[in-house]
Amino acid sequence: MLVAGQRAAHPALIALGAVGAVGAACAVWGIGIERYLFTLREASARALPAGAPPIRVLHISDAHMAPWQHRKQDWLSSLAELEPDLVINTGDNLGHRDGLQGIRRSFDAFAGIPGVFVHGSNDVYGPSPRNPLRYFAGPSKRHQEPEHLDTDALDAYFIDELGWTDLNNAATRLNVAGTDVDLFGVDDAHRDWDELDALPAAIESLGARDAATPLLGVTHAPYQRVLNTFTDLGAQAIFGGHTHGGQVCLPGFGTLVANCDIPLKQAKGLSTWTHDGRSIPLNVSAGCGHSIYAPVRFACRPEATLLTLTAQDTPT
Repeated sequence: MLVAGQRAAHPALIALGAVGAVGAACAVWGIGIERYLFTLREASARALPAGAPPIRVLHISDAHMAPWQHRKQDWLSSLAELEPDLVINTGDNLGHRDGLQGIRRSFDAFAGIPGVFVHGSNDVYGPSPRNPLRYFAGPSKRHQEPEHLDTDALDAYFIDELGWTDLNNAATRLNVAGTDVDLFGVDDAHRDWDELDALPAAIESLGARDAATPLLGVTHAPYQRVLNTFTDLGAQAIFGGHTHGGQVCLPGFGTLVANCDIPLKQAKGLSTWTHDGRSIPLNVSAGCGHSIYAPVRFACRPEATLLTLTAQDTPT
């Protein structure tokens, strides 16, 4: 009942207040809670040559590490307890000029486990403030001179201390759980650092390939030109990152932006990439971090993936 002299609130003001309350609740969740809900996603894919033993791949991406992010560091370090056969790191490890401190704390436990890595731009350049609405206009562009990070120190840590292999526009053959595995990869396609034309010779340089030897492709940014070339080169599975899974997603709809030209429905998780008559598994990690200038995750938990690759003749 209204007291004399009082006026009912205008419906538009009530609606505006409700929207504001929902927005505030979403911000509290995305900034204060979900970005710390680190999640291990487990999946399997029939991708290896017939008769090949399974390979348990831990796929880590987009840590965007700052030295004070101890919860993320502890969680990443704990993943070594999974004892994967192979670690694939698809880049954007650094999120601060002193991010290598946190990367060491995160990955020291993986020393001796076979691994490979490629760069994202945030392994080379530091992050900068950006208007998030610009991502709806297409893949982001560089608008100012960035801070240069110590990429050489990062690479030396991965190679010399962990024993991982640099796959930036390169190929390698590793012994993984007693089985030879061939891998190739490219530098960050988002910055046009990928040298796709160099890959055939890099793969050929590995020597004769047995029909039972798996061939895996690794990229930071899963642009279609990269995925198509990897498929043409005979990759039996592809690993990518960069998209953050959209980072802020719409419940019931999913990814809103991918910051590259991959179809939105394939911007995170395990899917199938088809090109020129071939279909192969594609795993795009939603990543476990974010820019220090965009500390939020909504309907898109930070993640790593334990992907078990099995032979194509494995019974379902």
